Amino acid sequence: MARTDTGLNAVVLAGGPPDAVAALEPGAANKAFITVGGRPLVERVISALRTVARVERIIVVAPALTHGSAALAGTDERRTDGPRMIESLRSGAAGFAADEPLLFVASDLPVLSTAALEEVLDLLAARDLDVAYSCLERRAHAARYPHIPHTWARLREGQFCGGGVCAIKPRALARLGDFLDALGAARKAPLRLAAVFGGETLTRFALGRLSIDGAEARASVIMGAPVGALRCTHPEIAINIDRRQDVPLVEALLRSAYV
Repeated sequence: MARTDTGLNAVVLAGGPPDAVAALEPGAANKAFITVGGRPLVERVISALRTVARVERIIVVAPALTHGSAALAGTDERRTDGPRMIESLRSGAAGFAADEPLLFVASDLPVLSTAALEEVLDLLAARDLDVAYSCLERRAHAARYPHIPHTWARLREGQFCGGGVCAIKPRALARLGDFLDALGAARKAPLRLAAVFGGETLTRFALGRLSIDGAEARASVIMGAPVGALRCTHPEIAINIDRRQDVPLVEALLRSAYV
């Protein structure tokens, strides 16, 4: 499969087992398939992608038992997920050229908008990155949705959270898998974490002195490939459903003037 000159192919990540959020709706394969505001979460994401002319094929990676679901009707292809995130990423990337950037989109972004996706594509087009990760500054979120909680990381430029959209070239997945494995092993071991990121980087982050440029440079060294942050201004890129208590907040948002 080859990329055309007009846009990117997108992979919607809707894999994984049932969790506490999925338990809110009996029979839901995982949280991607729970109904929020009258529509399954994953269907909302697919519909948002369909509004962007630069998005070409849409592939969904999801449990095999969901492949006949009406919620996935807007996709071009359905692929099976894996037991780990890296395996689902590889499933979505299979068959694409090693240097073709693919848009990977989380399936739990209930208010993902055309404008947010267009901004990601514009930011991505301006840089040559093997791994690009969307992020959002706190003040952009607070200006519109101060009642929606996030976990914020303090950097030199301000407080940021991660977004639910990234772009990855398939050639980066081998190193990314190794990196994710190292993070998992070091999750509760500070010395191992320091070995992954470097003690100086961790110290700067702990003190709020780590810059985005510094984080990008360190991540690029670890990955052996260019890694960068896409600083988004549309908060819809980061509003997700991660916990049971997020559902009523999003339901209220969908009933509000947002829609």
